[in-house]
Amino acid sequence: MNNLPKTSLRYVPKVTVVGAGNVGSSLAKRILDTHLADVVLLDVVEGRPQGIALDLTEASGLEMRPQHIVGTNDYSDTADSDVVVVTAGKPRQPGMSRDDLMQVNGRIVQATVQQAIAYSPEAKFIIVTNPLDVMTYLAWQTSGLPAEHVIGMAGILDSARFRTFIAMELNVPPEDVSALVLGGHGDLMVPLPDYAAVSGIPLTELLDPLTVDRLVTRTRNGGAEIVNLLKTGGAYYAPAASIYGMVEAILMNRHRILPAATYLTGQYGLRDLYIGVPCRIGQQGVESVVELSLSAEQQTALVTSAAAIKANIQKLTQLLEAPKPLAVGV
Repeated sequence: MNNLPKTSLRYVPKVTVVGAGNVGSSLAKRILDTHLADVVLLDVVEGRPQGIALDLTEASGLEMRPQHIVGTNDYSDTADSDVVVVTAGKPRQPGMSRDDLMQVNGRIVQATVQQAIAYSPEAKFIIVTNPLDVMTYLAWQTSGLPAEHVIGMAGILDSARFRTFIAMELNVPPEDVSALVLGGHGDLMVPLPDYAAVSGIPLTELLDPLTVDRLVTRTRNGGAEIVNLLKTGGAYYAPAASIYGMVEAILMNRHRILPAATYLTGQYGLRDLYIGVPCRIGQQGVESVVELSLSAEQQTALVTSAAAIKANIQKLTQLLEAPKPLAVGV
């Protein structure tokens, strides 16, 4: 990959994607297809990232892509990355408790961030591993980076699902719909119908309250709905597209206002946790948090979501106090 200084007009950004599963490989392809950056695809499974990278490289001549991709198991290949995306993690298996999942993925995220930050100390980190808000907090603590340089991807995906369900209900193009979801990435997320609109028309003027409530419930269960349909995995196209929006906002310094898990220091009455709120994202990561006027019910729901995240942060801290060797794939 190029060694030009980042101030050069010919500098090509470098994005590392840790985890060569469906989400990671879909993201890598999207970055290459849009000529956004060179990509390093890293995984602990030997051969997998190399095979995916070779396949995408063979397609590059047909698709006229000038950007490059490297598949690797070696973190040294990720050196000087502008953005590191962590999709690595273990899905919940039969017989595995949520505590087990949190501990396993906590160790994966710790190890990943420790190794990646050693080679790319100025990178911005985007965390995708579940439970997302807790893993983002752990990644921040592990990295030693400023909080604004570590961001969790969830709000964009949850908002995209809300937007899609509204469009399907009204039989309108999704691009005509705006929607917003706050809170943790889970059952306690907080969709905001008051901030949803279709071509500027408030959602509450287009749909009755019972229909809106049904769409809110479907949004909260959006990920599980896909898992139940696929039966052998979860969503990856929409998550990859959501991550791409954040990567593009950072590399192109777009100053976009996007819902994402960011560190709060008193905004919305919350502090010392990562949770999904609207924030402005640019080259420096999270530039600012946008505080919305919430109803009492919405504020209560957000506080409830935050309390669950804080409880899981405390639980994870206890789970990680006694390290033990793990042999897990990405």
